[in-house]
Amino acid sequence: MPLTPLDIHNKEFTRKWKGYDEDEVNEFLDQVIKDYEMVIREKKDLQEQVEQLNQKLGHFTNIEETLNKSILIAQETAEELKGNASKESKLIIKEAEKNADRIINEALTKSRRISMDLEEMKKQAKVFRTRLKMLVEAQLDMIKTDDWDQLFDTELGEELELEESET
Repeated sequence: MPLTPLDIHNKEFTRKWKGYDEDEVNEFLDQVIKDYEMVIREKKDLQEQVEQLNQKLGHFTNIEETLNKSILIAQETAEELKGNASKESKLIIKEAEKNADRIINEALTKSRRISMDLEEMKKQAKVFRTRLKMLVEAQLDMIKTDDWDQLFDTELGEELELEESET
């Protein structure tokens, strides 16, 4: 166990006939006591500083660990979000492709139906035109015949005969 300033102060030396000068030894011991007390105080102050620094170091170490954990969690969350976004984008693309295929198929079906309807209308228009042409030609032929003149003459003559016989 180390000496204390009190131990130094209370130390008694045995006296011998030709020993050291007692006043000089006491002055030296007083100086040693002062220096020793100063060293002890400095040691105590330094120990307190070391303790405070260790506490701060512990605090900063905890902060560092917390930050490292937070960074890891943030990285994991970012990776998870990135993965989810990738999956969702793939699903959206698949759905869009299905919709595009459906729309294209519907458009092709509608286009074919319209094309067939158009062809049918063209055929019907040709048939109608041919029939109309035939009807008009038949009507023109009927108008061009001399039967009309006879019809008018006959009717007029018959009407006159009917009128005369009634009167």
